[in-house]
Amino acid sequence: MTLTAEPGGGVIDRVRTVLDAHWRAEGRTVPNAGTYPFGWLWDSCFHALVWAALGVPERAVAELRAVFRCQQGDGFVPHLDYGRAGSAPEPHAALWGRSDCSSITQPPMYGHAVAALVRGGIAVPGDIIEAAAKGLRFLTRARPRHRSGLVAVCHPWETGCDDSPRWDWWYTAPDDAASRYRVKGALVATIERSGGGSPLHNPAFDCAPAGFSALVAFNLRELAFVTGDGTDEADELVEALDARWDHGLGTWVDAGAAQATSGRIRTLDGLLPALVTARRDARALAGRAAADPAAFGGRFGPGFVHRHEPCREPRRYWRGGVWPPLAYLLALTGAGVGPATVSGALASGFAEYWDPDDGTAMGASPQSWAGLALLLDHDAARAGGVPGA
Repeated sequence: MTLTAEPGGGVIDRVRTVLDAHWRAEGRTVPNAGTYPFGWLWDSCFHALVWAALGVPERAVAELRAVFRCQQGDGFVPHLDYGRAGSAPEPHAALWGRSDCSSITQPPMYGHAVAALVRGGIAVPGDIIEAAAKGLRFLTRARPRHRSGLVAVCHPWETGCDDSPRWDWWYTAPDDAASRYRVKGALVATIERSGGGSPLHNPAFDCAPAGFSALVAFNLRELAFVTGDGTDEADELVEALDARWDHGLGTWVDAGAAQATSGRIRTLDGLLPALVTARRDARALAGRAAADPAAFGGRFGPGFVHRHEPCREPRRYWRGGVWPPLAYLLALTGAGVGPATVSGALASGFAEYWDPDDGTAMGASPQSWAGLALLLDHDAARAGGVPGA
């Protein structure tokens, strides 16, 4: 399943160059060597997909193994792993209550990654498959279910969409990065944990995002492709999600304290239930909106915030730019965002995120997860049998 290198530095060659530069001896790819020199949960799952597409299965499997290095006995998977060969842990123990890893999680994309590798003919060791199953069981069984029937999160960072306007209900003026960071730091301190330190509930952050529950359900179904287990829990989540579809807005609405306010803002993560929904009308509408230049669509990919939302700022962190993981996930629903996103990755130099209208790079650059462009490039997919494409 190795992809053929392209003359002139095409998508395949450029993705390979970025990932090779970010590969580390301990068996993982860092997102960016300067800004993000550690291991992040959902980043590593996406990196596994890209390594598989590049025809390097041993690195794809190593990425998944690294995801679970700090997994707790109850299945909790930390979102951030500071452990690096030959280096001391980072000094963030005061924030997390531990020095080696964080004490919150992130979208459990390991279910999809395991299934995609298996579909692509890569042998995934049984201990990794069991670790993925344990991680999903933690979210669906150990963590108390939100009254809405969705999976609650304990912190905005758990969603992966750190500064999404859907969290604006919890912020107060002034609206600046320093103030937001202080609020998010305070929200770490209010998390209620298990005896082993796993995050279970946060009374100060009553939030069950539609997008996060959609990814839990999606990953349950994906892992069930390998294990045959977990579909009942996925179906329960889908039923709860579809009760939160707002046809007038064209989005799924988050549950919790912000459901009447910022939890209704039209963002791409609010369309992620299209991955699992039983509502064909909702899936079709979400797919059209993702690519529509009057809604989310742009010349260089789908912007994170709908163009008619007053809070949209395409060059501000999580306020309107193109984020490769969201574009990739929406493409899996059938939304026609692939070619534009590939153009954006190339135009931005494989940035962390970019402006949907002119491709201007934002955030860290290059960023390894922009290599997902490889799975969205139809010529490359046909050449190599990209898993999940």
